[in-house]
Amino acid sequence: VQLVESGGGLVQPGGSLRLSCAASGFTFSAYAASWYRQAPGKEREKVAGISSAGSGTNYADSVKGRFTISRDNAKNTVYLQMNSLQPDDTAVYYCNVRRFDRAYWGKGILVTVSS
Repeated sequence: VQLVESGGGLVQPGGSLRLSCAASGFTFSAYAASWYRQAPGKEREKVAGISSAGSGTNYADSVKGRFTISRDNAKNTVYLQMNSLQPDDTAVYYCNVRRFDRAYWGKGILVTVSS
């Protein structure tokens, strides 16, 4: 089982990034997917989630209207489009998939928002 995040990096305030999480080794389409983040000195928090078929999504209040989660089950990939990024969005972003009591995590990718 592997979840590999990509697309992170340094961006200026107001900029955009798209994170990708490529899954392998399991039936990706059977799992709900989420993005979490952990900022320095803070607890990990859920940013956005999407159902296994992609028909339902949910977001943390702090990112509503700025972030969009989506998935392509044919490509075994979940995405997080992040717009209007602010310094408070600086964190390590983690991909997570879950089905009943089984869950897998990616290793995380750093997003830094700074001028």
